[in-house]
Amino acid sequence: MYDIVIIGGGPCGIASVIEAKHAGLAKILLLEKGENHSQTIRKFYKDGKRVDKEYKGLDSTTKGSIEFFDGTKESTLNYFDKLLDEGEFEAIFNVEVESVKKNGDYFEITTSKSGFKAKNVVVAIGRMGKPNKPDYKIPPSIMNLVNFNLNSCGNGEKIIVVGGGNSAAEYACELGKCNDVTLCYRKEKFTRLNDINEAAVYESEKNGSLKLLLGTDISELSNADGKVCVNFTDGKSEVYDRAIYAIGGSTPVDFLAKCGIEMNGEDPIIDEHFQTTTKGLFVGGDIASKKGGSIVVALNNAHTIIDYIVKNK
Repeated sequence: MYDIVIIGGGPCGIASVIEAKHAGLAKILLLEKGENHSQTIRKFYKDGKRVDKEYKGLDSTTKGSIEFFDGTKESTLNYFDKLLDEGEFEAIFNVEVESVKKNGDYFEITTSKSGFKAKNVVVAIGRMGKPNKPDYKIPPSIMNLVNFNLNSCGNGEKIIVVGGGNSAAEYACELGKCNDVTLCYRKEKFTRLNDINEAAVYESEKNGSLKLLLGTDISELSNADGKVCVNFTDGKSEVYDRAIYAIGGSTPVDFLAKCGIEMNGEDPIIDEHFQTTTKGLFVGGDIASKKGGSIVVALNNAHTIIDYIVKNK
């Protein structure tokens, strides 16, 4: 029987482990479906990406035992490595959680490998495990040419990047160094870019390594002789070697339902301690936030959750 099982190895999951250890909880288990912690950072952040402590005007004051600093993708991963290496706890990677069920005073967690019992469960899986996809259908025949990160990209391709956030801007600027890249955003101007990325986008446009297609939306994709034909809402179309979507992530509602978490639309129903309507079952990190993800907010969620668990043992 574990004192706490934490599902998800992102910032909130890592912080929950560390806070639980500092608070004196002895039996701690971390379950992560990826092969390492921080999968969103590894998969969706380009190398060298700036990671800011302050994000979208959210509170950037850390409240628990974990500090956080401005840095890069690499320094952030190294910092989380160091935090985890210092703690004594169990961790299982490459494991898929199938369900969480309350059985009297404890929870039964069923995974693809085995089952576990715990007094408390924290679900901290993030949103980017389920990247947002466009409303229109993507033909199966070109699915391998439509991506949600940079993993499959090469050099010398004609690529359209879709999105208006920092990830879209960073993907486009990076790919533009070795490819023919167009950045497509449905609004007339960027409203969510930080200063560095906004400057980089317009500098890339100026030096010819990036084309901007603003105020333009896409109606559908089709197969054009094995390439991606993008059909725009203004009736025009263009053929690309690859399309990359960077339009955020959505709450994995089906998984939360399997955990017995009551929802209000796409938002889990939680109290001020991030506890769901089931006593001892908590939700933290991106999926607990309506304003978007922030590493500091995720760290603070973990502190609030563990503090409540310890005070109500």
